[in-house]
Amino acid sequence: MELCIALDLPTKEENLTLVQKLKDHNVWLKVGLRTYIRDGEDFLTALKAINPQFKIFLDLKLYDIPNTMADAAESIMGLGVDMFNIHASAGRRAMQTVMQRLAKYEKRPIVLAVTALTSFSEEEFAAVYEKDIETKADQFAKDAYECGLDGVVCSAFESASIKSVASNDFMTLTPGIRPFGEDAGDQKRVADVAYAKSVKVDFIVVGRPVYQSDDPAGVVERILKQL
Repeated sequence: MELCIALDLPTKEENLTLVQKLKDHNVWLKVGLRTYIRDGEDFLTALKAINPQFKIFLDLKLYDIPNTMADAAESIMGLGVDMFNIHASAGRRAMQTVMQRLAKYEKRPIVLAVTALTSFSEEEFAAVYEKDIETKADQFAKDAYECGLDGVVCSAFESASIKSVASNDFMTLTPGIRPFGEDAGDQKRVADVAYAKSVKVDFIVVGRPVYQSDDPAGVVERILKQL
């Protein structure tokens, strides 16, 4: 299991200050929609300048018509990131088109499909997708697996079932991890590190428990010891 730190602070400077404190740790850095729109490619370059060994997860959740998604995925290839994601609900043709477009590259990033956002409650999810989360997450994961993606974004509670319908090697990345029982905030389906580990999650994403701490490096060290 690997640790991914969410860079969700209000300014570029605050995010870079946080990363400076973590520069000696073997972690992934998650750059989300707000941060990338605000700070752009220069921010990715700045992260690598702090430590070239950092791996970057570009969390933009692409969702559009298949060709536009593939165009965007190909543009992401030029950014030098190590992982990015698309929405499984864009459909099989969109996922296949993205992966076919990337097939010509000798080396490509890890590509994940978003199943059910961890902010959804069961009721909210059913209102949109007309199925319960576990059933639909399994379906999305099976589609993504058959379309050649590397894994999915899901909550820890879907990880074991997803691996059973896809493959044990099919990656799961879980946001909403509260390593020491912290408040869930705006997330509905949160879990701790021990549970994520028990269901063979490959990547955990931690944000607030790290960047709201007075000692973010100490928190990261405590999490890494649990992995």
